[in-house]
Amino acid sequence: MTKDANERPHRVTSIDVAERAGVSQSTVSRALSGSETITEATRRRVEQAAAELGYHVNMRAAGLRKGETGTIAIVVIGREGQGPAAINPFYYSLLGSTCAAAAERGYEALVSFQAKEDELFGHYVGRRQADGVVVIGTATNGPAWDYFREVARSSKAIAFWGSPFDDAVWVRSDNRDGGRIAVERLIASGAKNIVFVGDTNSSQKQFRERFEGYQEAIAAAGLEARDPIVSEGEDRVSQGRNAAAQLVETGANFDGLFFACDAMALGALEEFATRGVDVPGKVGVVGFDGLGSGEFSNPPLTTVEPDFAEAGRLLVETALAAGEEQAERRVPVRLVERSSAR
Repeated sequence: MTKDANERPHRVTSIDVAERAGVSQSTVSRALSGSETITEATRRRVEQAAAELGYHVNMRAAGLRKGETGTIAIVVIGREGQGPAAINPFYYSLLGSTCAAAAERGYEALVSFQAKEDELFGHYVGRRQADGVVVIGTATNGPAWDYFREVARSSKAIAFWGSPFDDAVWVRSDNRDGGRIAVERLIASGAKNIVFVGDTNSSQKQFRERFEGYQEAIAAAGLEARDPIVSEGEDRVSQGRNAAAQLVETGANFDGLFFACDAMALGALEEFATRGVDVPGKVGVVGFDGLGSGEFSNPPLTTVEPDFAEAGRLLVETALAAGEEQAERRVPVRLVERSSAR
């Protein structure tokens, strides 16, 4: 007997698997979900029947029945008036590692770029759109961070990277250790007049922590710590350019510069090249963030880089912990040697 061409193919269900394996439907569900109440022999029989029939468990539907969505929401905060293309490349590296970490745990990533105050949204867990929320992005968008700070007060399933406040669960680089590593690298090259560039009073709390690492290394070497150089600019690159110009034009005595972030360091390298300042001959330069673009600067930028894979893993783990055993977590850092320091 042939099947009518218009007849839809039979959709295999757990009932079919139960009949093939000679067990109940509930046994099939428990066997395929990994329940410890099922014997190994029964589990193998059910798995064999499912394979023969081409039956696959709908994990998303199963998760919804258990109150889970199988999704993690990742919010990337940008500056209002600027599109995603203007976001610091560091956050794209962090976004990629967070998506990869979510996938490793069997979760899909729902990515949202947000900047406008009247379009902010973070209640993904409350509306059952996600099981956890990760928030990353520029700390300069005050209204956005204020909004997500309020979201965190009503939802524990949320983790922040680089937040400008400490009263919610966050994950950060080991910034102080990174500052120490950067300065020790400059000292090893013979630098004695080392300057930190970055606003330690800004919303970027990591800048203050990196400066503390600078101070620690300077003191350990018996050198004199200098006040941070703070410069204005519409973005980090222009701030770096202006800081370099300020140092040269004021006749400051410096032979080593540690920049609070790579974007500033890259701007400074451009300014030094324009002014004919030899890097690393006259001054050694080290940044922080591990931007891939630093490999192609002139000269290539030596930098301190967080373990991006570990950062993504900790962000996902912290968001999914939903308030249980959450703690402020530090991501280890390492020096990436290039040639902007002797």
